[in-house]
Amino acid sequence: MTGPAPDPGPRWKPVLSRSAVFRHDRVRDTDLLVLPERVVVLQGNAGSILRLCDGATDVGTIVATLAAQHPGAPVAAEVPVFLGRLRAEGWLK
Repeated sequence: MTGPAPDPGPRWKPVLSRSAVFRHDRVRDTDLLVLPERVVVLQGNAGSILRLCDGATDVGTIVATLAAQHPGAPVAAEVPVFLGRLRAEGWLK
């Protein structure tokens, strides 16, 4: 993923696309996004963000939840951009 993605907006309710599966690899203790012919190793808190992408929770609530869990982190600025990038890749809808 390169370049900034557009802000998806606070009311969007992201959910993984049908072709994407979120998994936790217990051997490597890391979160993965399994796609057709590709596996993406998620870095940092990406897995924590994707766990909240259930199709019922909007971006504003996801940001508020993560901001409460990580006080002082730039969640409001970074999470919508991250989700927008995943949406642009077709991994979220």
